[in-house]
Amino acid sequence: MAFELPKLNYSHSALAAKGMCEETLDIHYGKHHQAYVTALNGFVAADASLAGKSLEDIVKSSAAAGGPLFNNAGQIWNHNMYWLSLSPTGGGIPGKLETKINEDFGSVAAFKEAFKQAGITQFGSGWAWLILGNDGKLKITKSPNAGSPLASGEGKTLMVVDVWEHAYYVDFRNRRPDFLQNWLDNLANYEYAASQL
Repeated sequence: MAFELPKLNYSHSALAAKGMCEETLDIHYGKHHQAYVTALNGFVAADASLAGKSLEDIVKSSAAAGGPLFNNAGQIWNHNMYWLSLSPTGGGIPGKLETKINEDFGSVAAFKEAFKQAGITQFGSGWAWLILGNDGKLKITKSPNAGSPLASGEGKTLMVVDVWEHAYYVDFRNRRPDFLQNWLDNLANYEYAASQL
């Protein structure tokens, strides 16, 4: 069975009032993400050993070698998580997650600042992640290119922000810090993150 773009839980215009215009979503989802899906399906069609493998299995098994197979599979998985990490009603942190954030980071403000710094300091293309570490504590991590906590085995992903320029350039030009602050305050799907705890 071929891999496909996931169905979004919102319309392409639903995030515009929160700082992500329809053009950004159309390009990011319909062009960039679709290109990774198309490329991975080409690899699967050409290599019988990949037939029937889940996306997660392909990411994990190809992570050490890297290369085009991992890059495309990793980008699909990362983007799938990214779309779940966005919401037209984002920004509000449910009590269960807020309690855990306060326990592990000291405060919501400290968490947001640490998350923002992870995204700002990820050189070039990449991602900033909120994960539940293997020790049971919330952690913020970052990864370049197609890297992820799934590939590295660091823990369970709760939410992620894409800091590749195509994620924010139409709306924020080169102002990545502003994009990240807006994402944390208005777009982040903390409800989804809480559901993954």
